Amino acid sequence: MKVAIATDDKVNISHHFGRTLGFRVFEIVNNKVVRDEYRQNIGKSNGQCGSCDHSSMINNIKDCNLVICYGMGQGIYNDLVSHNIMAVITEEQTVDDAISCLMKDDLVNRLDKLH
Repeated sequence: MKVAIATDDKVNISHHFGRTLGFRVFEIVNNKVVRDEYRQNIGKSNGQCGSCDHSSMINNIKDCNLVICYGMGQGIYNDLVSHNIMAVITEEQTVDDAISCLMKDDLVNRLDKLH
């Protein structure tokens, strides 16, 4: 499984998927992280609603099964799902906490936070 977590500083989870500077991408095998890499967010928003390029963002993480972030719009959520990428909206603050919760099958998905 590959998991992309939206983060600006590689430590904390970004509050908005479309504005994040990048993604830490984890490859998980047998419930262990076997690879951890950072990818810049190609197509990120300039702060204006609708300014992000969903196709570029998705193409950058298309090999991932799951995306974790703190918030995202309904449009990018729908686009991720249509590309068979599950999206989890978490209340976890750090990347490490989110990965830990995911591997314990304890990561809460707050889809009510979609906007």
